[in-house]
Amino acid sequence: MGLFGASEIDTAEVAHRYRALLVDGEEVLIAFRTIRDIAFLTDRRLAMVNIQGWIGKKVAIQSIPYRSIVRFSLETAGTFDLEADMVFWLAGTPDPLEIKIARGSNLAAIQQILARGILR
Repeated sequence: MGLFGASEIDTAEVAHRYRALLVDGEEVLIAFRTIRDIAFLTDRRLAMVNIQGWIGKKVAIQSIPYRSIVRFSLETAGTFDLEADMVFWLAGTPDPLEIKIARGSNLAAIQQILARGILR
C-alpha cells in the first residue's frame, strides 16, 4: 500500500468518511493513511481504499473479511527500516498482501484486533 509507511489516523474520521462502506454496528478499530491511500481494521474485516489517478476521482475499495485471512505476520521496524510490516495470507491466493506501516505503530493492538477477528 503506497510508497511510504502508513501512519495511524483517527478512527472516528475514517468511520465518518467511509460510513457508507460500514454495515450496521461495524466499528473501525484502527486506521492508517499513506499520502493518498487508507487501510483500516474493523471488528469484522480489513478494508483498503486505493485512491487512483491524478485527481483521485477513481477509487478502488478492497474488503477482506477476517474469515479469508489464513494467517498474518507483523514485523517491527529495525534500526535501518523506516516502517513495520503487516503481511496477510489470504485463502485462495498464492501471494501475501503486505501493508507497510509507520515505525512506532501499536503492533500489539493490531495483533489483538487481528487475532480476535480471525478466531471468531
